[in-house]
Amino acid sequence: MLTPSLSVPAGMSRRHFMQHLASSAVAIPGLQFLNHLQANAAEVRKNQKACILLWMSGGPPTIDIWDLKPGSKNGGEFKPIGTSGDLQISEHMPETAKVMKHLSVVRSMSTREADHNRGRYYMHTAYIPNPTVVHPTFGSVVSYELGSKRKDLEIPSFVSINGPSMGPGFMGMMHSPFQVDSNGEIRNAGANDKLSDARFNQRKMMLDAIETDFIRSDRGQLPKDHQDVYKKAMSLFTSKQMSAFKVNEESPEMVQLYCGTGANAAGGAMGAGARNPFGMGCLMARRLVEAGVPFVEVDLGGWDLHAGVFNTLKNQRLPVLDRAIAGLTTDLEQRGMLKDTTIVWMGEFGRTPRINQDVGRDHWAASWSVMVGGGGLKGGLAVGETDQDGTSCISQAYLPGDIWATVAQAMGIPLDTVHTSKNGRPMKLANGGTAIKELIG
Repeated sequence: MLTPSLSVPAGMSRRHFMQHLASSAVAIPGLQFLNHLQANAAEVRKNQKACILLWMSGGPPTIDIWDLKPGSKNGGEFKPIGTSGDLQISEHMPETAKVMKHLSVVRSMSTREADHNRGRYYMHTAYIPNPTVVHPTFGSVVSYELGSKRKDLEIPSFVSINGPSMGPGFMGMMHSPFQVDSNGEIRNAGANDKLSDARFNQRKMMLDAIETDFIRSDRGQLPKDHQDVYKKAMSLFTSKQMSAFKVNEESPEMVQLYCGTGANAAGGAMGAGARNPFGMGCLMARRLVEAGVPFVEVDLGGWDLHAGVFNTLKNQRLPVLDRAIAGLTTDLEQRGMLKDTTIVWMGEFGRTPRINQDVGRDHWAASWSVMVGGGGLKGGLAVGETDQDGTSCISQAYLPGDIWATVAQAMGIPLDTVHTSKNGRPMKLANGGTAIKELIG
């Protein structure tokens, strides 16, 4: 039985929100129907554009992954290898190397925000934190611009897997990320009690009447948002599209494509392994995009590598990452979905070229890399350049807004779009960033 783990929209207590979800869940006798529903993904998707963000919590050392410096004192232990594109990447990314003709690396990111929270906010929103306004994460922007127009989409238009994303800011809680685990479970949303259809419908009508009267009392936007979230929860539990979350139904061969064949099924702590959370999260992301969801974020943490960077990368992070990126890219391409689905890989910053006394790398935002691909963008390229030691950008430097402007153009969102904050301030899409010309197909 599906029981997905929800993130609670701003302005509503978790307990209050869960009461609505639990009410709708128990009202559907046994919820047994969820085990028999199949989403007709081909009809729902209809070549609709989507983005999958692979979020690397903690700040990954891109100098050891995408922009190696052999021969430099900062180069570290890893060697670069050739790929199917016109660039080299880490020797510990051999499966990804095979699909790099579809993916490109922007090697001259320079954001100058080396604090975890500020960097996370900046990379998600394209705006530096400002005490006067809370900006929406780009997933919420996509939900607002595209998800709200997909009338056949009954499940949330912005899903975050394995960890929370940033919030919707002034976009409103209807565009909050819907947070789930990679096993497809929604926690705290079910119950063993059963209600008849008649009692369920009666309760629903009563609640609709109460909330409609409350809205008419002119108490601001929050009651309307509250009712919208409730209605979304109702449609969620009765939708055939819920089967997109049932990732555990995938074949062993598909799981192997995303997770490899290792013995560690517990969660990727010691290599790729069977059904590690990140690999399964990427597989779920494909299922959700196939069902019509326009933005999915998948979290992989463990990148704050102030010590033991090379052992951790070689034995833990990179085997998981390598298999998942390669599996996702291959699967999307084989299904004819890669041309409509943009993949973005990034963290809040990179890590220092200099290796510290603990054989680690510290926070570094002056010169680092982001990977992008699919969505009709040009693949197999290294865009931008850092110097021979990786300490500075020696070509045009790029900001988060440039990445998201590139994604927006790939998704068909006009770059001249302007949103209005709650206090009436105009906010340019992606903070007025410029699409990276080398990547635009």
